[in-house]
Amino acid sequence: MTVKERYEAAKEIYRAVGVDTDAALEALKNIPVSMHCWQGDDVIGFDGAGALSGGIQATGNYPGRAGTPEELMADMDEALSLIPGKHRINLHASYAVFEEGEWADRDKLEPKHFAKWVEFAKERSLGIDFNPTLFSHAKAENATLSSEVLEIRKFWIDHVKACIRISEYFAKELGTPCTMNIWIPDGFKDIPADRTAPRARLKDSLDQILSIDYDKSSVFVAVESKVFGIGMESCTVGSHEFYMNYASKNDILCLLDSGHYHPTEVVSDKISSMLLFFDKVALHVTRPVRWDSDHVVLFDDETREIAKEIIRGGADRVLLALDFFDASINRISAWVVGMRNMQKALLNALLLPNGKMAELQNNRQFTELMMLSEEMKTYPLGDVWDYFCQQNGAPVKEAWFEEVKRYEVDVLAKRS
Repeated sequence: MTVKERYEAAKEIYRAVGVDTDAALEALKNIPVSMHCWQGDDVIGFDGAGALSGGIQATGNYPGRAGTPEELMADMDEALSLIPGKHRINLHASYAVFEEGEWADRDKLEPKHFAKWVEFAKERSLGIDFNPTLFSHAKAENATLSSEVLEIRKFWIDHVKACIRISEYFAKELGTPCTMNIWIPDGFKDIPADRTAPRARLKDSLDQILSIDYDKSSVFVAVESKVFGIGMESCTVGSHEFYMNYASKNDILCLLDSGHYHPTEVVSDKISSMLLFFDKVALHVTRPVRWDSDHVVLFDDETREIAKEIIRGGADRVLLALDFFDASINRISAWVVGMRNMQKALLNALLLPNGKMAELQNNRQFTELMMLSEEMKTYPLGDVWDYFCQQNGAPVKEAWFEEVKRYEVDVLAKRS
């Protein structure tokens, strides 16, 4: 059977339980996933940092890491050519592209330093999301926005303000809002004597940042928590409770990273609660293993549950991005696997009889709900996914990996 024939057969199977596969594919095509640039070069960037720091690590030394803006853009192009659907890209401030002989420290960054990224995005009809980079810098060795040193705090306040201006530039040039997410590595290795003072300094810093006049309809400022990092195992200043309350009080977004919570917490359970109190919520989908995130997104239980909550809560209310950086495998393959898995999870959610399942729950028909939930797991999702790939010019099934292998031999292996 051809891909189309398998799809038509699957379409009838789903129709029997009240699911319109054509509508599901149209919806999926219009759900953007923001692909993070930092998977391509192990979060090194181009502003001279040279090494990753701030309580995070990219482990492995697989050959072919992108070392220049041109190489990174080429690698992102290669990955995007193998992923169906609509996309965005997600940049860190450390990926500024300077002209020869030019350089600016992070507090002096300007829109012009990202002009090449705008050119790249325009040519490919991509939106851009953005992140201030408050790590991998000499002034981030101890603390940033919560630092006891006024000069250090001011440097990072000015950096984030500059990033808001750059985010406005992205939104204006590309005609789509930019999500600008703030994450800081501030915290303590051992039990602190005073948790309040550093959090008060962080609050003051954020207040100063948000005091600038900016277009809130084009820049969605978000804050991202983390339970701990290397060197800050006992306390992170920017905890979930701090940021959730700060975001609510100041009408900005709270970003949930699925690798930034205690191992028994799941982000899928938080989304519905957040959407009752926030107009939108931002997500970084990743895969935590033991102590942190940063692993390639799989088509696993939690990814599928996150996707269900996105679809049921309203995909237009969830700003969806991925966040992992695995240097132990082919970096382009990592992007493609993660992005395609996120899309498969969204498709899986779109192909569920969600109305029927909610009705069963409301009527407390839990036996039938369990039965239906389990039976849907073996419905022909793969046949619908293959058709989506084919219709959107992306390779079907594992055929994409042949292109990754070719690119590795022809391009990646030749890099120093």
